[in-house]
Amino acid sequence: MGRSQETFGKKEKEKKRLRKRKDKAEKKAERKANSKGGGLENMLAYVDEFGNILETPPDPDARVEVDVDSIELGATKRPEEDLNAVREGKIDYYNDQKGYGFIKEAGTSESFFVHINGMIDDDLNEGDRVVFELEKGPKGMNAVRVKRWKKPEPVKVPEPPVATEENSENKEETPESKVETPPKEDDKKED
Repeated sequence: MGRSQETFGKKEKEKKRLRKRKDKAEKKAERKANSKGGGLENMLAYVDEFGNILETPPDPDARVEVDVDSIELGATKRPEEDLNAVREGKIDYYNDQKGYGFIKEAGTSESFFVHINGMIDDDLNEGDRVVFELEKGPKGMNAVRVKRWKKPEPVKVPEPPVATEENSENKEETPESKVETPPKEDDKKED
């Protein structure tokens, strides 16, 4: 005759599993006996316009209609930028051997990729101030038409004529009245 296939370890595991099942059924019966009932209605919670949790539903007369199109999801939209505008910046990084670098824009501190093919001046180095335009590339905005920034020359504004006693009178000016006459030699001899 063969031996029984049940060993001591198997019997203990089976007893433990039956005990857990029995405890679980008892806890379920206890919860059911102590519950208030009402089902889903007791589980609902309401939230007011300030985010506070309430037990009573909100007043339907106080409901405010919201325009669905005015709701912005995610990041706010940037205003449309003019890509052809000339921008100023500084070369933040440039590798002459690989032929690319990055330009940091002066106003926004945004970095833009620049390739050697997009440069007008060939002798640019890190730290140089440049002017450039933007162009949409496969991985974002690229700086193109990059050239060294030149300090604008001041515009010379002509000075207004100085008012003299002759000009202050309401005389009509003629070309002869504008010509200054040199002092006469007789005036010099009188000294």
